[in-house]
Amino acid sequence: MGRSCEMVVEEMKPVVVMIIVQVAYAGVNIVYKLVANDGMNLRLVVAYRFLFATAFMAPFAFILERKKWPKITWMVLFQAFCCGLFGGSLGQNLYLESLALTSATYASAMANLIPAMTFILAVSLGLERLNWGTRAGKAKVVGTLLGIGGAMLLTFYKGVEVEIWSTNVNLLHNQNATISSPNHTESSRLLLGSLLAVCSCLSYALWLILQAKMGEAYPCHCSSTALMSFMASIQAVAFGLCMERDWNQWKLGWNIRLLTVAFAGIIGTGLGVTLIAWCGRKRGALFTAVFNPLMLVLVAIAGSLVLDEKLHLGSILGAGLIVCGLYVVLWGKGKEMKMMNQSMPSKTSRGSKPAISVVITSSMDDNGFENSNTNRNTMHGSAHH
Repeated sequence: MGRSCEMVVEEMKPVVVMIIVQVAYAGVNIVYKLVANDGMNLRLVVAYRFLFATAFMAPFAFILERKKWPKITWMVLFQAFCCGLFGGSLGQNLYLESLALTSATYASAMANLIPAMTFILAVSLGLERLNWGTRAGKAKVVGTLLGIGGAMLLTFYKGVEVEIWSTNVNLLHNQNATISSPNHTESSRLLLGSLLAVCSCLSYALWLILQAKMGEAYPCHCSSTALMSFMASIQAVAFGLCMERDWNQWKLGWNIRLLTVAFAGIIGTGLGVTLIAWCGRKRGALFTAVFNPLMLVLVAIAGSLVLDEKLHLGSILGAGLIVCGLYVVLWGKGKEMKMMNQSMPSKTSRGSKPAISVVITSSMDDNGFENSNTNRNTMHGSAHH
């Protein structure tokens, strides 16, 4: 009896951890919106986030992995720089601008396009096989089209307002800053925010492909996260200095600004990646993937409860299509991976080379680069794990 209870606890640990991660990422989205409305320059939010992430991860990397560090080559440094750019400074700046122009719920829903974009890039670059003749291949294509269709519906169709509940709580009501130019109409803000969200998803998809190559030569997770955060902080600080010369804007007091950058850097980028990596080792990428839409639901609920964000029919339908598309792609990838695992012994015996695995994560905000794993694309190449 005692042994069976221990097994149940062990089985539930990854589930509880992933729920905690998604709750944390939903919190990051909410405080992002608060600090944007507080008037803080969004470029500085990104810069401070990666500074906090670097300061948090570096000691852990030194303590836990210093005895197994591989050699840091110029190629590893270049890959870390590119990962810090696409998965860090550039991707986060684009995402935050989109968040400020739209809403936390909208930006979170658009971020679920990352698996579809990664799939399209991987196929275009010859890193992923389409396999149109199989059910798995058809599912990947159909799921990708569903996700794109959901994003289009989310962008161009508003529909009637859906009243589910009302708490009359709006943490943004007393903010004194204007996020966008006053001559931007609501429709133009939505269109611009959608374009920036798509660009951030594309940037993040590029990072996922680059991350796989870096992982071959530098497989230490804590150290690679610290190195990428360090590169991203250099880029983000340089960009912030170019865009914001007023040193008063760089000051952090005991207010929402300090809370936001510390929470996003330490919890979102630092702790979130570590917990996701642990769950991935325990259960695999597909297990962590199924929790991604939970963040979208949590952000929608929190946004309507404390930010007075209005839910519209178009947003609900579009988000539903994106989530359905995501699960169809995951189903196809799951079938494909089972087929590959069944045929792996015979292929290996004939001398074929193993594949490179890419873990796709869809919550860009949360993690700086890391939000949570939504898929595992298998990219065929000559390098070993």
